[in-house]
Amino acid sequence: MNEEPVAKPASEPATKAEVAIPLNEVVISLYEAQDKIYPRSVSGFFTKWRWVMIWLTQIFFYGVPWLEWGHRQALLFDLEAKRFYIFNLVLYPQDLIYLTAILIISALSLFLFTAIAGRLWCGYTCPQTVYTEIFLWIERKIEGDRAVRMKLDASTMSSKKLARKTLKHFVWIVFALITGFTFVGYFTPIRELSKELFSLSLGPWEIFWVCFYGFATYGNAGFMREQVCKYMCPYARFQSAMFDDDTLIVTYDEERGEPRGGRSRKAEVNTKELGSCIDCSLCVQVCPTGIDIRKGLQYECIGCGACADVCDTVMDKMGYERGLVKYSTQHAITNKWTHKQMVQRILRPRVLIYASILGLIIVALMTSLWLRTHFRVDVVRDRGVMARLSDDGKLENVYRLQIMNGTESVQHYKLSASGINDLEIESEAVSDGEESEHENHDNTIMVNPAESRWLIVDLKIPDGSLESGSHKIEFKIEDVESKEIVTEKSVFLVPR
Repeated sequence: MNEEPVAKPASEPATKAEVAIPLNEVVISLYEAQDKIYPRSVSGFFTKWRWVMIWLTQIFFYGVPWLEWGHRQALLFDLEAKRFYIFNLVLYPQDLIYLTAILIISALSLFLFTAIAGRLWCGYTCPQTVYTEIFLWIERKIEGDRAVRMKLDASTMSSKKLARKTLKHFVWIVFALITGFTFVGYFTPIRELSKELFSLSLGPWEIFWVCFYGFATYGNAGFMREQVCKYMCPYARFQSAMFDDDTLIVTYDEERGEPRGGRSRKAEVNTKELGSCIDCSLCVQVCPTGIDIRKGLQYECIGCGACADVCDTVMDKMGYERGLVKYSTQHAITNKWTHKQMVQRILRPRVLIYASILGLIIVALMTSLWLRTHFRVDVVRDRGVMARLSDDGKLENVYRLQIMNGTESVQHYKLSASGINDLEIESEAVSDGEESEHENHDNTIMVNPAESRWLIVDLKIPDGSLESGSHKIEFKIEDVESKEIVTEKSVFLVPR
């Protein structure tokens, strides 16, 4: 029987235990203690493919900013000039719909791929996985493999340990800063950025973003590693909404492997009524997130296949059949399907819906880009004066037109207006924010490659020729070289 607590006099201090833990209350930590994960190196079919994808993604990331297209950087998001260059495509802020469509296509592609093949994106091409693998490779080269690193971390500080740790972090930081520099090179022309770097004249914002992205790479890949995948990445949380029993995942054949237990290499399968799993725990040691795949599908699994590679190696040594841990589906494992039967289940309703929506958006984007004119026009009324009488006694409305050249060559555009009888048009080009001293008598303007220019347009009609109110008009801008035409509607105001 529990004894009732006895109250102490106010003058008698309570003990530490009585103050810290009240009666019948349990202290629960909000954070689980995490041991550092030391992934073991592994080789095999899936590991080789993972490194192939690492090489491909990094060649693309570090190489594309140096590519030129028509005397400019091939892929450049020039925020200062408000232009996005994607090879031969030039996008302006008004073309945000195209960037939105590209992001939607990327998201739907990820959904489609996840429904079919699970988290292969995470295991093979996700930047977090890629850079973690690179940082682990550097760590292995400097400090040694798993057992050596564990022993080194457990030892007291010595000159040898300090030298290895210093060298490792130095290489990590240099690599991270190169990564940050390349990232900034997608927003500032990387050749100009290189000249500024070597002349020590980088701007404050460029320095900030190089250091910020470099620090993020250094922290995420060097220290946080699997914590990003397990706790920070939202994809791990909502992946279950895209999974079903026909999704390809890394699976452990429990019926074949259980009950598990150790044995000699000469022992036959089912010796002592044991399954094929010898309980070596190597599948846990090679896992970058530290999970045990034998416990079934877990949200921490990134589908890298490292456990399948190491398990196949063990099965080879034991003389057992491969595939105790493999890529398969829940239905294939339960129903013992063949590879052909498993592939036939790819075209199921979920996949067809994702593929249909994705296909429609891609077709719509390609059609829109194909029909897209090579220049854009924005019409803005002069807000300072709604309407006025000109020196020649005519009623005048003033407009500002912005013409954006989306090509890589100099273009000439001819301007005209219609909608009202006896409508006269005069235009003046604007240079560097100031009006030109010369009128455009033929209403033709020249625009440099991938540039935009403002044009001040005066529309005049004889005074009294129209009743007061708002009258619809239409500007027509024609590309003299390609004969493309863009029309923009506006109104001509006649005061009372």
